[in-house]
Amino acid sequence: MNEPVSVRILDREYTVGVSDDERAGLASAARMLDARMRELRGGNRMVAPERLAVLTALNLAHELQQHASKATPAASGGDALGLIDEANRKLDALLAQN
Repeated sequence: MNEPVSVRILDREYTVGVSDDERAGLASAARMLDARMRELRGGNRMVAPERLAVLTALNLAHELQQHASKATPAASGGDALGLIDEANRKLDALLAQN
């Protein structure tokens, strides 16, 4: 049965419906996401939360792809990783300018 659970990310509260067995995992994921977004934001509080969320999601997706490609080298998707790496570098540079 899904029960609403509240999590805080960047001082904003979000309510998500999850089953009892997923509650701990959701709380852990929310803490990790909050920490990553705070790390990426650094001291620059002027970065729009939506932009920060997209950059964080891109970084996490990239890490997930890297982990998956190490686990299964045949499914590396080299072109996609190269594009993600390049986009990540550009976005990090733009974020550093703000």
